[in-house]
Amino acid sequence: MARESVKYEFADIGQNRDARQTAREHLQRFNNPATSDADRAALLPQLFGQAEGASVTPPLFLASGHNVRLGKKVFVNLGLTISGSAPVIIGDYTLIAPWVQIHSTTHPVDPWERQQVAFTAKPVTIGENVWIGAGAIICPGVTIGDHAVIGAGAVVTQDVPRCTLVAGNPASVVRTLDEPDMATIYLKRQEG
Repeated sequence: MARESVKYEFADIGQNRDARQTAREHLQRFNNPATSDADRAALLPQLFGQAEGASVTPPLFLASGHNVRLGKKVFVNLGLTISGSAPVIIGDYTLIAPWVQIHSTTHPVDPWERQQVAFTAKPVTIGENVWIGAGAIICPGVTIGDHAVIGAGAVVTQDVPRCTLVAGNPASVVRTLDEPDMATIYLKRQEG
């Protein structure tokens, strides 16, 4: 995936007001305790660019959901926050624990530039069969490889290789994980 920053000027913030209002209304309905599970499932295509077969538990906090793609059988526990000003891709069979934050948006570090550019965004890519522990924070521009595990509370500022367990702030590799036989695992999951 391209990893270039997208710069948003202050003038960009006021654009697409109607679309943003509609997205907020869909999100409000999704998070309403009175909304049925069937109605929530029907709202997922309105909230995300792709979410077929995903399961998302409210509350959900989402900005620019049209840039977010959830793979098949993704499970999202309560309290997920996503700022999707650049694409956020979450691979098939990924599990996201409570209160995880995924940010594609940041602000310039340089004070002068921060007054010229509203914010910048870099894509976030999360591979398939990843487990992201409770309270983890995924920062802009990060790619997480397939079958990785992100420890609870980790702050992921750099790419995570496939089949690794990372933890800490900033997250670092704790150990390498065995390569799974995904064909067998997926087949068993589909049968069950």
